[in-house]
Amino acid sequence: MVNDPVGDMLTRLRNAARAGHERIVMPSSQLKAEIARVLKEEGYISDYTVHERKPQNELTVCLKYGPDRVSVIRELKRVSRPGLRHYVAKREIPRVLGGLGISILSTSKGILADHEARRQNVGGELLCTVC
Repeated sequence: MVNDPVGDMLTRLRNAARAGHERIVMPSSQLKAEIARVLKEEGYISDYTVHERKPQNELTVCLKYGPDRVSVIRELKRVSRPGLRHYVAKREIPRVLGGLGISILSTSKGILADHEARRQNVGGELLCTVC
């Protein structure tokens, strides 16, 4: 049993990127699928698929690599965790690497990247940062 499913997802992605794997399969949830959607929209992964399985659906994430098989994802950091939630107002959303990375937030309008949350003028729970 995993107490922090988002932290587990980020750790799996981090380990697979460092090991040079093409894809990774993990248990799925709606939150994990939305995080994968944001990562795909921002260009950090090439694709993701949710497979309907019993008793637990599976999420397959295809990782993206640049020249010389260097992973596009350099760093994944969990910010808000079950023991210490981290909420930010719309004016306090951090810029990762001066705008070169992204923050992923859980807002009232869904899971959004930092620039989209600023554009929609909403704050929320700061789930993780990616660069």
